[in-house]
Amino acid sequence: MRPITALYIIFATPVAAEKISLNEISSYFNAMTTAEAQFSQVTDTGETSTGRLFIRRPGRIRFEYDPPEATLVVVGGGQVAVFDPKSRDEPLRFPLRHSPLSLVLERTVDLAQRDMVVAHFEAESQTAVTLQDPENPDYGFIQLIFTAKPVQLRQWVVQDNSGGRTHIVLDSLTQGGRLSNMLFNIQHEMQKRSD
Repeated sequence: MRPITALYIIFATPVAAEKISLNEISSYFNAMTTAEAQFSQVTDTGETSTGRLFIRRPGRIRFEYDPPEATLVVVGGGQVAVFDPKSRDEPLRFPLRHSPLSLVLERTVDLAQRDMVVAHFEAESQTAVTLQDPENPDYGFIQLIFTAKPVQLRQWVVQDNSGGRTHIVLDSLTQGGRLSNMLFNIQHEMQKRSD
């Protein structure tokens, strides 16, 4: 085989992407103050929906689902509230610490120093990290999927405490905008709906 052909074969072979380190992923979250994105959601029963996501770290996230679903999920003040558009009753509420989302909404994320990482691997040029609270595995888990250069969260899978899985794909994630505290205020949202 001629040397030039041998070199061509070496460089034409796809190179596996390097796995993004846990420290890089932690730094990504710690640098994030606010973020917005469109999202698409698929449940394990095949139901699909779309909407808009707002994040304000630490501890706050909001999912606004598009019609016809129009559900609203607000996380703030250590609580998760799920508002049903068809009901004027109070929202379903539970502590954020009972959700795997709490692991990435902490004030300081340090995945390398915590025993919450149950899987960390690279596949198809993306890095996946699966997180679960070791003291409360019954709360479920969250698997985060990132692309590199720059590190960016692209999608995640949540398994809740009932075993149901939800897959969320993000589109056009932007960081650093101004987000009102009212977006994450559960009491304010309840008041709006009771008027």
